[in-house]
Amino acid sequence: MVVTNSAAETRALGARLAGQLKAGDVILLEGELGAGKSELARGVAKGIGIQETVTSPSFTILNVYESGKVPLYHFDWYRLESAEELYELGMDEYLGGDGIALVEWPERCPDAVPEDCLRQLVTIRERLRRRPAAAFGRLFRNEAAER
Repeated sequence: MVVTNSAAETRALGARLAGQLKAGDVILLEGELGAGKSELARGVAKGIGIQETVTSPSFTILNVYESGKVPLYHFDWYRLESAEELYELGMDEYLGGDGIALVEWPERCPDAVPEDCLRQLVTIRERLRRRPAAAFGRLFRNEAAER
């Protein structure tokens, strides 16, 4: 687990994660509202060189950014009722395609989640006074814990 103490640190963590990603990667961002999923997405965007302002796709379901090294497909599935909606809109073609796909609220359409993906949990840890925390498995070491 990697703990961040601010939105800026969460974005920096996302930028570090971006250095490990390549076209075709699908990253699932799970966590409650306000946990820092969109901040992490902003960091990934910056890490791959996206120039535009990255906003949450809460109402559009998908924001596409093409100014970076590879396209970034930032999904928010919160408002979807089923995977069928995703397929009807043709958005499933962006998963595992020529860019990196970040999916917020993947649990809303589990049938649309690709088999090959990286699942990330972004959570707020109450005992750390609501600091955003992101778990990244083997991609990152918790450097603070090593001190």
